[in-house]
Amino acid sequence: MKLIALPAFSDNYLWLWQQDQLAVVVDPGDAAPVLQALADHGLTLAAILVTHHHADHVGGVRELHLATGAQVFGPAREEVPAPFTPVVHGDHLELLGQTVAVLDVPGHTAGHVAYFLPNAPHSPVLFCGDTLFSGGCGRIFEGTPAQMLASLDSLAALPPTTRVCCAHEYTLSNLRFALAVEPSNTDLQTYMAQCQQLRAQGTPTLPAQLGTELQINPFLRARHPRVRHAVAQHAGLSALEQTDDVAVFAALREWKNDFK
Repeated sequence: MKLIALPAFSDNYLWLWQQDQLAVVVDPGDAAPVLQALADHGLTLAAILVTHHHADHVGGVRELHLATGAQVFGPAREEVPAPFTPVVHGDHLELLGQTVAVLDVPGHTAGHVAYFLPNAPHSPVLFCGDTLFSGGCGRIFEGTPAQMLASLDSLAALPPTTRVCCAHEYTLSNLRFALAVEPSNTDLQTYMAQCQQLRAQGTPTLPAQLGTELQINPFLRARHPRVRHAVAQHAGLSALEQTDDVAVFAALREWKNDFK
């Protein structure tokens, strides 16, 4: 099994998962780089997975389906270019010899899903769309802070060796914010230096490793005393609000929204 991050637009990655001469693509917002990769590697597209309905994730779905006949899978509660097979939490797909578990992760959008491959060679793989980023999480557009926190909690419970295939190269900007929240986090300082080196070489910072994210990502660490204290100080939370996980998480997300 081979994972290929296809750059698209200004900062998207369209994930191509290759097994022998077959491939699955995740969130193809643009068909062109996918068709080029298929031609370059002599691959046949077997399936298209969609995590949510935003244009930069579905813009190339129809063209790819028409060009290849690949079956499209997408969240049942969101609008995905037809024809598609709706999936919901608890569904299991069998694709290219792998079991793919569907996880509900609302927050960024109301019906956002993620795809988890628990038995992928070497270590599990997670395609999480715009729910989890390295060092960050997605903006809350249609859901609620409570939903996003619950979604991140569910992802945090996956094996720490999980390879996290996020849909955007937001890592360095996320880490700058993370350092504003936890400036004394030495794991975070080390990770920032590693990611800066990767980007200087033109290399993606992804996939990330979930175990690393648990050490450096403030949105997965919103209950950590250092993060909670920093958020309370920045947002002026009351003593009662400081004991409320959702209130702290919501204030953390608002802080990031306004961070320059």
